Amino acid sequence: MKIFTIKNIGKLFFWLSFILGSICLFGYVFTKDIQFAIAGYFLLIYGGIINLMVFVVLIIAAFFNIEKKEDYVKSAYILLINIPIAILYAWIGLSII
Repeated sequence: MKIFTIKNIGKLFFWLSFILGSICLFGYVFTKDIQFAIAGYFLLIYGGIINLMVFVVLIIAAFFNIEKKEDYVKSAYILLINIPIAILYAWIGLSII
């Protein structure tokens, strides 16, 4: 794997989760369509599981690839930014519903 790809793994999953979560939250806020809330709920569950699996894979890969350990760990840390955002979005979504 190239260093460029390693660094972008965390960014890709961060932005994908963030954008989809924002679409679900603001879609529900603006339209009051319950489908957005349901999609947000499933995104919270499945997105959390997928992000956790990617995080674990990056941390394990960092232990096996010492030369690029810093890149793997930085990429994994980027994924951790989603945790407070997901908690905030879940709290806002539950407060609205």
